[in-house]
Amino acid sequence: MKAKVLLVVLASVLIPAGVVKTLELSVDKQAIANFYEEKDEKITTNHHDIKNEDLSENHYQEKSTRHSLNNNAKNSCITREEVIKAQSTWGDGIIFIGETYQSNGDYKDFAAELVDNLYGYDEGKVLFKPTKAAEREFRLTEAEAVSYFVTGVISEDHGFAIQPWSKVRFKNAGIIINCNSALAMGDYFFTDANTNKEVKAEYTFAYYKDKNGKLLINLHHSSFPYHPEN
Repeated sequence: MKAKVLLVVLASVLIPAGVVKTLELSVDKQAIANFYEEKDEKITTNHHDIKNEDLSENHYQEKSTRHSLNNNAKNSCITREEVIKAQSTWGDGIIFIGETYQSNGDYKDFAAELVDNLYGYDEGKVLFKPTKAAEREFRLTEAEAVSYFVTGVISEDHGFAIQPWSKVRFKNAGIIINCNSALAMGDYFFTDANTNKEVKAEYTFAYYKDKNGKLLINLHHSSFPYHPEN
Protein backbone atom coordinates (compact mmCIF):
# COMPACT_ATOMS: atom_id res chain seq x y z
CA MET A 1 0.00 0.00 0.00
CA LYS A 2 1.43 3.37 -0.95
CA ALA A 3 1.76 6.18 1.58
CA LYS A 4 1.70 9.78 0.45
CA VAL A 5 4.74 11.76 1.50
CA LEU A 6 5.72 15.36 0.94
CA LEU A 7 9.31 15.48 -0.18
CA VAL A 8 10.69 18.91 0.70
CA VAL A 9 13.80 19.70 -1.33
CA LEU A 10 15.88 22.31 0.41
CA ALA A 11 17.11 25.46 -1.33
CA SER A 12 20.73 24.77 -0.54
CA VAL A 13 20.60 21.57 -2.58
CA LEU A 14 18.62 22.12 -5.75
CA ILE A 15 17.35 25.70 -6.13
CA PRO A 16 18.46 29.27 -5.32
CA ALA A 17 18.76 30.41 -1.70
CA GLY A 18 15.55 31.47 0.01
CA VAL A 19 13.29 29.40 -2.26
CA VAL A 20 11.83 26.03 -1.31
CA LYS A 21 10.21 23.77 -3.85
CA THR A 22 7.70 21.21 -2.55
CA LEU A 23 6.92 18.11 -4.57
CA GLU A 24 3.98 15.89 -3.65
CA LEU A 25 4.74 12.32 -4.60
CA SER A 26 3.20 8.94 -3.93
CA VAL A 27 6.00 6.85 -2.52
CA ASP A 28 5.91 3.25 -1.33
CA LYS A 29 8.19 1.71 1.28
CA GLN A 30 10.94 0.75 -1.13
CA ALA A 31 10.95 4.18 -2.75
CA ILE A 32 11.41 5.83 0.65
CA ALA A 33 14.27 3.47 1.41
CA ASN A 34 15.87 4.28 -1.93
CA PHE A 35 15.45 8.00 -1.30
CA TYR A 36 17.75 7.74 1.71
CA GLU A 37 20.11 5.04 0.47
CA GLU A 38 20.87 6.68 -2.87
CA LYS A 39 21.30 10.30 -1.74
CA ASP A 40 24.62 11.87 -2.59
CA GLU A 41 26.78 12.05 0.53
CA LYS A 42 28.28 15.38 -0.46
CA ILE A 43 24.84 16.99 -0.74
CA THR A 44 23.63 15.75 2.64
CA THR A 45 26.87 16.71 4.34
CA ASN A 46 26.76 20.25 2.96
CA HIS A 47 23.07 20.55 3.79
CA HIS A 48 23.37 19.70 7.46
CA ASP A 49 26.92 20.88 8.10
CA ILE A 50 28.01 17.49 9.38
CA LYS A 51 31.27 17.81 11.31
CA ASN A 52 32.94 14.53 12.18
CA GLU A 53 36.06 14.79 14.30
CA ASP A 54 37.85 11.67 15.52
CA LEU A 55 40.22 11.95 18.46
CA SER A 56 43.01 10.55 16.32
CA GLU A 57 42.85 9.72 12.62
CA ASN A 58 45.99 7.62 12.97
CA HIS A 59 44.40 5.76 15.88
CA TYR A 60 41.35 5.03 13.73
CA GLN A 61 43.47 3.77 10.84
CA GLU A 62 45.45 1.49 13.14
CA LYS A 63 42.27 -0.02 14.58
CA SER A 64 40.74 -0.45 11.14
CA THR A 65 43.85 -2.25 9.87
CA ARG A 66 44.14 -4.41 12.98
CA HIS A 67 40.58 -5.65 12.67
CA SER A 68 40.75 -6.43 8.96
CA LEU A 69 40.69 -10.19 8.62
CA ASN A 70 42.06 -10.32 5.09
CA ASN A 71 41.85 -8.38 1.84
CA ASN A 72 38.53 -9.94 0.85
CA ALA A 73 36.99 -9.29 4.26
CA LYS A 74 38.31 -5.75 4.26
CA ASN A 75 36.40 -4.95 1.09
CA SER A 76 33.09 -5.78 2.82
CA CYS A 77 33.91 -4.22 6.20
CA ILE A 78 32.11 -1.12 7.41
CA THR A 79 33.99 2.06 6.52
CA ARG A 80 34.24 5.37 8.32
CA GLU A 81 32.54 7.01 5.33
CA GLU A 82 29.56 4.66 5.68
CA VAL A 83 29.19 5.59 9.35
CA ILE A 84 29.30 9.30 8.54
CA LYS A 85 26.75 8.82 5.77
CA ALA A 86 24.48 6.88 8.17
CA GLN A 87 24.66 9.78 10.63
CA SER A 88 23.81 12.26 7.90
CA THR A 89 20.89 10.11 6.74
CA TRP A 90 19.55 9.87 10.30
CA GLY A 91 19.73 13.66 10.66
CA ASP A 92 18.02 14.16 7.28
CA GLY A 93 15.22 11.85 8.38
CA ILE A 94 14.60 13.72 11.64
CA ILE A 95 14.38 17.02 9.76
CA PHE A 96 12.17 15.54 7.03
CA ILE A 97 9.69 14.18 9.59
CA GLY A 98 9.32 17.69 11.02
CA GLU A 99 8.92 19.24 7.58
CA THR A 100 6.27 16.67 6.66
CA TYR A 101 4.44 17.33 9.94
CA GLN A 102 4.40 21.09 9.26
CA SER A 103 3.11 20.45 5.73
CA ASN A 104 0.25 18.28 7.06
CA GLY A 105 1.75 15.25 5.35
CA ASP A 106 1.80 11.63 6.50
CA TYR A 107 4.62 12.20 8.97
CA LYS A 108 3.75 9.19 11.13
CA ASP A 109 3.90 6.87 8.13
CA PHE A 110 7.25 8.31 7.16
CA ALA A 111 8.58 8.00 10.74
CA ALA A 112 7.60 4.34 10.76
CA GLU A 113 9.40 3.81 7.44
CA LEU A 114 12.45 5.68 8.72
CA VAL A 115 12.76 3.56 11.86
CA ASP A 116 12.17 0.42 9.82
CA ASN A 117 14.92 1.34 7.35
CA LEU A 118 17.56 2.70 9.74
CA TYR A 119 17.16 0.51 12.85
CA GLY A 120 17.53 -3.26 13.09
CA TYR A 121 14.28 -4.11 14.87
CA ASP A 122 13.28 -6.53 12.11
CA GLU A 123 16.65 -8.29 12.39
CA GLY A 124 16.88 -8.70 16.17
CA LYS A 125 17.29 -6.74 19.39
CA VAL A 126 17.82 -2.97 19.30
CA LEU A 127 18.90 -1.06 22.42
CA PHE A 128 17.47 2.46 22.17
CA LYS A 129 17.63 4.95 25.03
CA PRO A 130 16.20 8.31 23.80
CA THR A 131 17.17 11.70 25.20
CA LYS A 132 13.72 12.77 26.42
CA ALA A 133 12.40 9.58 27.99
CA ALA A 134 11.69 8.98 31.69
CA GLU A 135 8.67 6.74 32.29
CA ARG A 136 9.76 4.32 29.56
CA GLU A 137 13.43 5.17 29.20
CA PHE A 138 14.33 2.16 27.03
CA ARG A 139 12.57 1.61 23.70
CA LEU A 140 13.08 -2.03 22.77
CA THR A 141 10.34 -2.32 20.15
CA GLU A 142 9.87 -0.57 16.82
CA ALA A 143 6.49 0.86 17.89
CA GLU A 144 8.08 2.41 20.99
CA ALA A 145 10.84 3.99 18.89
CA VAL A 146 8.33 5.48 16.44
CA SER A 147 6.30 6.77 19.38
CA TYR A 148 9.30 8.67 20.67
CA PHE A 149 9.83 10.45 17.37
CA VAL A 150 6.19 11.30 16.53
CA THR A 151 4.04 10.22 19.54
CA GLY A 152 2.14 6.95 19.67
CA VAL A 153 1.99 4.04 22.09
CA ILE A 154 3.71 5.77 25.04
CA SER A 155 1.86 8.59 26.78
CA GLU A 156 4.91 10.62 27.83
CA ASP A 157 6.03 11.14 24.22
CA HIS A 158 5.60 14.59 22.67
CA GLY A 159 7.27 13.75 19.36
CA PHE A 160 10.98 14.59 19.31
CA ALA A 161 11.11 14.86 15.51
CA ILE A 162 8.06 17.12 15.22
CA GLN A 163 9.68 19.82 17.38
CA PRO A 164 10.57 20.54 14.51
CA TRP A 165 14.32 20.84 13.80
CA SER A 166 15.91 22.68 10.88
CA LYS A 167 19.44 21.30 11.22
CA VAL A 168 21.25 18.31 12.72
CA ARG A 169 25.01 18.40 13.19
CA PHE A 170 27.18 15.49 14.36
CA LYS A 171 30.57 15.87 16.03
CA ASN A 172 32.22 12.52 16.66
CA ALA A 173 34.56 12.02 19.60
CA GLY A 174 35.62 8.85 17.83
CA ILE A 175 34.62 5.96 15.60
CA ILE A 176 35.73 2.36 16.24
CA ILE A 177 35.29 -0.22 13.47
CA ASN A 178 35.52 -3.98 13.91
CA CYS A 179 34.83 -5.02 10.30
CA ASN A 180 31.10 -5.79 10.34
CA SER A 181 30.26 -3.66 13.39
CA ALA A 182 31.02 -0.07 14.32
CA LEU A 183 30.66 2.30 17.26
CA ALA A 184 30.42 6.09 17.13
CA MET A 185 30.29 8.42 20.12
CA GLY A 186 30.16 12.19 20.42
CA ASP A 187 27.89 15.22 20.49
CA TYR A 188 25.08 16.08 18.14
CA PHE A 189 23.41 19.44 17.81
CA PHE A 190 19.79 20.17 16.88
CA THR A 191 18.68 23.59 15.65
CA ASP A 192 15.11 24.51 16.58
CA ALA A 193 13.25 25.48 13.41
CA ASN A 194 11.14 28.05 15.29
CA THR A 195 13.73 29.77 17.48
CA ASN A 196 16.95 28.96 15.59
CA LYS A 197 18.52 27.96 18.93
CA GLU A 198 20.87 24.99 18.98
CA VAL A 199 20.51 22.18 21.54
CA LYS A 200 23.35 19.80 22.30
CA ALA A 201 22.99 16.16 23.30
CA GLU A 202 25.45 13.29 23.65
CA TYR A 203 25.16 10.06 21.69
CA THR A 204 26.49 6.57 21.20
CA PHE A 205 25.45 4.66 18.08
CA ALA A 206 26.30 1.07 17.20
CA TYR A 207 25.96 -0.19 13.64
CA TYR A 208 26.14 -3.54 11.87
CA LYS A 209 25.66 -4.75 8.32
CA ASP A 210 22.72 -6.98 7.46
CA LYS A 211 22.97 -9.85 4.95
CA ASN A 212 22.45 -7.39 2.10
CA GLY A 213 25.28 -5.14 3.24
CA LYS A 214 22.98 -2.44 4.58
CA LEU A 215 24.09 -0.49 7.66
CA LEU A 216 21.58 -0.69 10.53
CA ILE A 217 21.51 0.71 14.06
CA ASN A 218 21.30 -1.79 16.92
CA LEU A 219 22.27 0.56 19.76
CA HIS A 220 21.36 4.21 20.20
CA HIS A 221 21.95 5.96 23.52
CA SER A 222 21.30 9.69 23.84
CA SER A 223 21.38 12.05 26.81
CA PHE A 224 21.79 15.70 27.73
CA PRO A 225 25.18 16.89 29.07
CA TYR A 226 25.69 16.64 32.80
CA HIS A 227 25.54 19.93 34.70
CA PRO A 228 26.53 19.54 38.36
CA GLU A 229 24.60 21.61 40.87
CA ASN A 230 26.38 24.60 42.34
